[in-house]
Order: sequence, then C-alpha cells, then structure tokens
Amino acid sequence: MFNHIMIGSNDIERSKRFYDAVLGTLGAGEPTRNIGPSGHTRLFYRHEGSVFCISEPINDEAATFANGGTIGFKCNSPELVHRFHDTAVAHGGISVEDPPGLREGGLASLHLAYVRDPDGHKLCAIYRPS
Repeated sequence: MFNHIMIGSNDIERSKRFYDAVLGTLGAGEPTRNIGPSGHTRLFYRHEGSVFCISEPINDEAATFANGGTIGFKCNSPELVHRFHDTAVAHGGISVEDPPGLREGGLASLHLAYVRDPDGHKLCAIYRPS
C-alpha cells in the first residue's frame, strides 16, 4: 500500500546519525543523499522494498512531528524490538509510553517499543508473532 514515508528534520546530519544507527538494526544500509531542485537535502533509506525518507522542509519552516502520528517499523524478533529501542535511546531518542516488551490483549499479542527521534517523530518497533 505504501511507497514511502517522508518526515522532516531540522538537523539533517543529526537525523542521519540517528537513523543510520536505528535503521541499521533492521538491516538498512547507508541512505542515498539527494539535493532536491529547491536545494534542500533529502536522505532515502531503502530496505526490503520500503523507502524511509528524511528531508529538510522545502518551505524553509521548522520541521514538526505529527501529533497523534506514529511510524511503525517491523521487526523479526522480540530481541530486535529491544535493540531498536536501545539503539534509538543511545543515539538521542527518547523512550516513551510503556517499557519495551510484550503487550497482550485485543486481537493479538505484540512486542512493542516506542521512542521519539531527535525531531520528536514517534517511532514504534513492532514484532507480531505468527
């Protein structure tokens, strides 16, 4: 359903350091750096058919996070959920909500961890057992 997700950053190099480490836990490599026609820098992380992009806002206003928005990253084990979380916190992210771990209830049991990146974007690491 999705081709890509793009978020804004107020400090593209800080975001690169953060996402190089965090997305590296999922197996994503170095991003492609692009300077758009507007002169703004964008980073494109490609992994398993998905693209996660970070951009300096082309309207030259401050990048802000989506209040109520969350970007979920699929993990292949509960251990990877914890590694994603711990790597994010070690690289300037902030742990939010409950500690990483198993959440039971509803339709399924899930392993979840929530963090905010240095620009305030809310990220979720999620493992859904088969």
